[in-house]
Amino acid sequence: MWAKVLSEVFAPWVLVIVLSGAVAWQATHAVLPATVWGLVIALTSSVIPMGVIVWGAQRGRWDGHHVRDREGRLVPFLALIVLSGLGLALLVVLDAPWLLVALDIAMLVCLLVTGAITIWWKVSMHAAVAAGAVAILAVTYTPWLWTLLPVGGAVCWSRVRLQDHTTAQVTVGSVLGVLVGGGVFALVL
Repeated sequence: MWAKVLSEVFAPWVLVIVLSGAVAWQATHAVLPATVWGLVIALTSSVIPMGVIVWGAQRGRWDGHHVRDREGRLVPFLALIVLSGLGLALLVVLDAPWLLVALDIAMLVCLLVTGAITIWWKVSMHAAVAAGAVAILAVTYTPWLWTLLPVGGAVCWSRVRLQDHTTAQVTVGSVLGVLVGGGVFALVL
């Protein structure tokens, strides 16, 4: 039961919404701008793509909202890449604070890398997003937030426990989240 709860509460789409708001707040320190910028990222990198995934799952195009079958991940990945790219374009055109542009770039690059790997091997997006979120928050706010990594570890445990991933798949996902997601974010700042 705990594995399922952790897997749902800390699902990538949920973490992206929280991360978008947290980084938007740090970029603006004002409620309205943080809400607007956070929503741009949350909608294009989380809410709308998740809607596509749920829609496809309900129509039997893939095996559920976590898209466990690696072969079924192509359309959701492509939709997410296109929508995230659209969100990034909106941020640039609307002159969003650079911190938010950096966040979207980091998420998009991490998505491209994990998507390329997923063509051959099922890397864990739950692990990548959880670890990447910790890295990005630590860079954005304070290194003390690295202490949240055990939450990412719990997410990894849940994915293995549910038999959705192997230990190797969550390990690689976590490393990619930190190095690619967090690394790109730190580099483009």
